[in-house]
Amino acid sequence: MRIKAHLINRISSHILNCIFLIACSASAALAENRITFYRDGALLQQEAGAAKGVIVTTISAGLLEHSLTIIPASGTTILSVETRTGEPLSRPDKELETLAEQRRRLEDRLQALETREAIFTAAAKTQSGKAPRKTKANPDPILAIRQGTDFAIAQLETVYTARRKTTQEIRKIDERLATTARKSSRSPETSVRIAVTPPRGRVTLRYATAEHGWVPQYNLYLAGSGPAQLQLSARVTGSMRGYQVRVSPGSLAESAGAETFSAQSGSALLASYRVPITDQRYTEGIFNRFSGRITNSTPHYLPPGDSEMFRNRAYLGKFRFEGLSSGRNRVISLGE
Repeated sequence: MRIKAHLINRISSHILNCIFLIACSASAALAENRITFYRDGALLQQEAGAAKGVIVTTISAGLLEHSLTIIPASGTTILSVETRTGEPLSRPDKELETLAEQRRRLEDRLQALETREAIFTAAAKTQSGKAPRKTKANPDPILAIRQGTDFAIAQLETVYTARRKTTQEIRKIDERLATTARKSSRSPETSVRIAVTPPRGRVTLRYATAEHGWVPQYNLYLAGSGPAQLQLSARVTGSMRGYQVRVSPGSLAESAGAETFSAQSGSALLASYRVPITDQRYTEGIFNRFSGRITNSTPHYLPPGDSEMFRNRAYLGKFRFEGLSSGRNRVISLGE
């Protein structure tokens, strides 16, 4: 009986050691491959080992031209690199780059519209606050003030319409980016063949793609009449299998210094701000209704995104946050 028990213990110990080694190997493999989703694309890092001096690996869809870097591990020398593609850039890859550039331009347009809104809002206030003074050049000052105010308000209406259309275009582009990336990732056409020495040498591949891998998401916490807490999170929409995933509010061009955040659970909290909320109107009852003017007191542009609203820790519902430049303000509403 003692011999049998001893054998069982040895077998159990061996099985546990095997399970531990497998788990460690899986964790190591996961740790070796990383992907960071930026505002306008993704940066990937892949580890690869050679068999008989050759590494053959595929590149994720949407590879940005001239972004591929291959770094040999210590003791490894790269002898040659051959990139094989059906075309210099496949049609989905070209479309991804085009869509990403269109999205960047639309974001620039939103920020420009914020500036125009501030200018014409100030102009409308200046016109309406003028004291009417009759002169030879201005025999009807009240009419001139009214015309100036009407012009400023008309310009504001144009800005609001342009901003609404721009936000709708960004949503459409995000949908097309996701669809195109999925189509392209199903049939990757780019592979890399790397000859190295020694025969079991290792390298690290680093490259960028046009995949837009996250969307902004907000939680707005109201507390009576004082400032509110605004949390900005990133909800990951890109492919994550086999990679350690991080997200960054910066762009690919800022990747050297931009802060990144872990997003293994599919989302990541990027920032939490205290922002002023004025002119608050809240209706208690069966139906939740709220309106107030929020000011972006942060030094950063806050991009458009879906938001959830809380008041005194109670959930009130969802609304669309249309984006806001630093120092600007806008009325937000729920249920109105």
